[in-house]
Amino acid sequence: MSHAPAGTEPAQPPPGDDHAFFGQPRGLMTLSGLEVWERFSFLGMQAILVLFFADKVSNDGLGMDPGTAASVSAAYGTLVYLVSVAGGWLADRILGSYRAVLYGGILIACGHYAMAVPTATMTWVGLGLISAGTGLLKPNVASMVGKLYRTEDQRRDAGFALYYMGINIGAFAGPLVTGWLGEHAGWHWGFSAAAVGMTLGLIQYVAGRRHLAGRKHTAEYALAPGPMRRAVLVIVGGVVVAALVATALALAGWLTMDRFVDVLTLVSVIAPVVYFVVMFRSPRVTPEERGRLRPYVVLFLASVIFNFILFQAYSTMMLLASTNARTEIFGFHFPPSWYASALGAFEVALAPVVAAVWVRMGPRQPHVSNKIAIGVILGGLSFLLMVIPTSGHSDETYRMAAWWIVGSYLLLGLGDILLETSGMSATTKLAPQAFASQTMALWFLSLALANGIQAQIVKLYGEVSNPAYFGVNGAIAVAAGVAVIAAAPWLKRTMHPVH
Repeated sequence: MSHAPAGTEPAQPPPGDDHAFFGQPRGLMTLSGLEVWERFSFLGMQAILVLFFADKVSNDGLGMDPGTAASVSAAYGTLVYLVSVAGGWLADRILGSYRAVLYGGILIACGHYAMAVPTATMTWVGLGLISAGTGLLKPNVASMVGKLYRTEDQRRDAGFALYYMGINIGAFAGPLVTGWLGEHAGWHWGFSAAAVGMTLGLIQYVAGRRHLAGRKHTAEYALAPGPMRRAVLVIVGGVVVAALVATALALAGWLTMDRFVDVLTLVSVIAPVVYFVVMFRSPRVTPEERGRLRPYVVLFLASVIFNFILFQAYSTMMLLASTNARTEIFGFHFPPSWYASALGAFEVALAPVVAAVWVRMGPRQPHVSNKIAIGVILGGLSFLLMVIPTSGHSDETYRMAAWWIVGSYLLLGLGDILLETSGMSATTKLAPQAFASQTMALWFLSLALANGIQAQIVKLYGEVSNPAYFGVNGAIAVAAGVAVIAAAPWLKRTMHPVH
């Protein structure tokens, strides 16, 4: 049976008059700074990962065909977000959010340093460490942002928008550095830059820790000493056994890369279903909290559909850019991976605008479900736009103008701001108290499911025409967004008093 640590008070957010960081709590600066460097390393590496997988072995790549490269890249994303479930549970029951984020960052840095070593074995070791570290960091740092605000604080959505702007400063800068190094010095030099970035993020996180709500406390729902020791032994033993079994199956020839991808997709489907069932049936969830979980299922599915499109900005869109897009603007030549920076640049520019609009509108701003629905529609339109430049070509030697991909990323970036900031903010408000960090992990499970689906669908890339691929996927997303708008009256009623 879990309990709060003896002799401590529950973590409280700062006073409502804390406006030290652009009108927001000063702890937001520490957490946003961490995310700048975490996204610098994560998305900087991801922007070149699919190109590294698809590049020739003679160029220090892994020599995969494009469809397989995109599928394996998506499977890595699936694993990252699946592990976030364990990260949320460890924070709630054993480590506490502050330590979970710190240890996660250390694992991420070690993973990037491993990938800097130019061997295939160290690449897979590095990806495993990054997956484990991101699973600890991502759900808990977002949960810590939520703790900076009281439930009724109107600044919450604007604060998450600024936090998300910090994320996208890293998303903009990361591909610029890793992409240039990857093309001019070698892929592993790009991975080295990601390692340095995560190290800088850890330094500023520790330096600003005094501004974080509840940082001195242990887990809010810590296990008793006996169950905690047993849990640690089970976790460590389980990881060791799983690693040994996977190694044995791989050596026996059964656990191929394709089968591993399929297993991850299957787990990404099962995990959120099981997690929702556990929360709905938990005796620690009140009837009122249970009622607010029902509309959250709709928001969860909307996130899956949008992020299925979004994550392809780092897989199929990168492959398209490397083969069928011009890599010059006004005579300036750039690596194909720099297109990924356009997405971050648009989100950096648009996030403060969105935040200012929400603050100005106050209680008159659109309901969170409509914000999310518009985001899904914009994501679908970003893919539908790609139908135009990819149509009417008899072969694959054409080169589209850079502005087509840039325009697609503009739509995708605005949709990402609307959906992710509103989705994360709503999650912290709809979360049952006993599952605070774990419910944030459930939001990230929507990202795992999006990647799991992507890992299968991207296998069609190159097998069907580009207009058909982008057109069908984009149309499905637009239809899903329209469906969420149609369900708005029910969502508003069941999410009350959350606006």
